[in-house]
Amino acid sequence: MAVQQTQMLPPQYVEDLQKDLGQQLTALTAAPLDTSRFAPQVAGQDQAQQDAYTMATTQGQGIGAFSPYITQAGAYSGPQGYQSFMSPYQQDVIDATLSEYDTQAAQGLQGIADRASMSGNLGGGREGVMRAQYQNKSDMNRALLQSGLLQQGFTQANQLANQAFGQQQALAQQVPQLYGADIGTLRSAGAGQQSQAQAQLDATREANRLEAYEPYERLGYQQTGVASIASGAPGQYQSMVTPNPTPLQTALGIASVGGGLLGNYGDYLRGVNTK
Repeated sequence: MAVQQTQMLPPQYVEDLQKDLGQQLTALTAAPLDTSRFAPQVAGQDQAQQDAYTMATTQGQGIGAFSPYITQAGAYSGPQGYQSFMSPYQQDVIDATLSEYDTQAAQGLQGIADRASMSGNLGGGREGVMRAQYQNKSDMNRALLQSGLLQQGFTQANQLANQAFGQQQALAQQVPQLYGADIGTLRSAGAGQQSQAQAQLDATREANRLEAYEPYERLGYQQTGVASIASGAPGQYQSMVTPNPTPLQTALGIASVGGGLLGNYGDYLRGVNTK
């Protein structure tokens, strides 16, 4: 028994559109997409950031900036710490003071002799006792005067050493803070420049991505139009590149477009078979 086969074909202009669409898809997907042009990039450190890192890691600036001041403070402490602050003229002052004292003491002895002479006891035992008593008291006063001058010099030098010790401690805290402020300023300024450079890289990457996917976008839009014409129903096109997708999402979108194009094209070439 003979079998009659009826084949319903789309209009010729629809077949032409689908054929052209298939040829474009084949040509477009024949070459791999150069994804390196829109691969993510990270902006390098700005020079200010590099300077901040160098300062922060340089001995005596960021690291151990306090060290020389602590060392110097140690030199001003302990039993010998006062010596650096002793007046170089102290011994001259002591010598001049004692010399004047000796002059005054000699005048006192002369007074004893004068009084002994007037009383007729010059060279007598009474004069000798008076001289001995006077000399003992004078020597004691001289020693007290000398020790007082030495103690005064020591006390002043010790106070200056304590003051210098405190100053070095303050510097040990302040200097690292000042270095830290400079480092922070450099980091902040560098971060702003790095952000600007990163924004430029991102903008270039986005422009390259849009340029690379423009043929796929156009082809997808064309597929929607051809399918709408062939089915007689209005089509809706979903953009592949807005919002910015990940590379994986983009790859899946391209595969979906390609599969839809090939499926629709095959259906209309084969037609509808009836027995």
